[in-house]
Amino acid sequence: MSTTTTQTTDANVGSLNFCPLTGNQVKEVKIDERYKYARFLPAFDTSLHYPPLKPFDHIDPGFAALTDPTPRSFLDAGEVAEVTPDLGSEVSGVQLHRLNARERSQLALFVAQRGVVAFRDQEFVDQDPEWQLHDFGATFGRLHIHPTSAHPRDFPEFHLVYRDSTGTMNYETNERLTSSVWHSDVSYEVQPPGLTTLFLYDSPKTGGDTGYADQRAAYLHLSPSFRAYLETLSVVHSGVEQAEISRKGLRGGVVRREPVSTVHPLVRTHPVTGEKALFVNPHFCRKIVGLKTEESDAILNLLYNHIAQSADIQARLKWKPKTVVMWDNRVVAHTAIVDFARGGGRRHGARITPQAERPFIKP
Repeated sequence: MSTTTTQTTDANVGSLNFCPLTGNQVKEVKIDERYKYARFLPAFDTSLHYPPLKPFDHIDPGFAALTDPTPRSFLDAGEVAEVTPDLGSEVSGVQLHRLNARERSQLALFVAQRGVVAFRDQEFVDQDPEWQLHDFGATFGRLHIHPTSAHPRDFPEFHLVYRDSTGTMNYETNERLTSSVWHSDVSYEVQPPGLTTLFLYDSPKTGGDTGYADQRAAYLHLSPSFRAYLETLSVVHSGVEQAEISRKGLRGGVVRREPVSTVHPLVRTHPVTGEKALFVNPHFCRKIVGLKTEESDAILNLLYNHIAQSADIQARLKWKPKTVVMWDNRVVAHTAIVDFARGGGRRHGARITPQAERPFIKP
């Protein structure tokens, strides 16, 4: 059996060089390459440095399905179950890696409409990672490389999620009563993600579900006059604080691209469906432009609590082996549910994060 060394956290697979929860050093052990997905374990390459992202024209593939006479025909051979009436579906009997261009457009529209979709019993995880990224993932937008998170050594376009009983590669901390943080991924980018894909290489026997919140429904639950006012507002989204965590030597200590702060509308319009949604999250939003601090805090905290506490706009998806989950970051917030770490389970997965258009609000 051959071994190599990398940064991960399972005593049988690898080790962390630090514990992101405490900053403490954790002893280094060897990787057991019998782990099928050892090549996709977290790594932090300090030699990688990227220039600022440049704007690009994004054409959502879901537009093509709007004129398709049978826009859900890609589901004809499968079974579809709704998680809730308005948010979330589970699909079985449809293999994502076999979809053609027309069917991928249908997929994009379906996910935009349902918000989040779990595809069960997929052969996706064992497909060529180059195909996963540059064929399938790139269908839905320009692939994003995260400025600070872990990725496999040869595939920087994968954003890895990793946690086990000894630590995490993510941003959960033990400084709060809950590790749950409702958010939209990297919303500080000028062109944040749209249709996003997450699959797991390894998962605990139970626990580690993901919660999703419908920001369209969150918007519609507000009074018409308050909605009208919110549509006039813009919010500063910042990646600076995330980068500072890494600059302190935590979570790998890598900043591959200088952080940015961007102003986005507080309410955004989905380009394909035309639906309006709140676009705020406590992970990256800092202040409403033009309001005094107390005014901004009052509105943002009201909206954060509304999203987090409204069980009637949420769905909880349970992970099973060979599941692939796709969601639309433009209209859905999500949170990891870290309820498994003390039991010794490991959650190891990869996110494919295509960027979409710059957020806009259509009256």
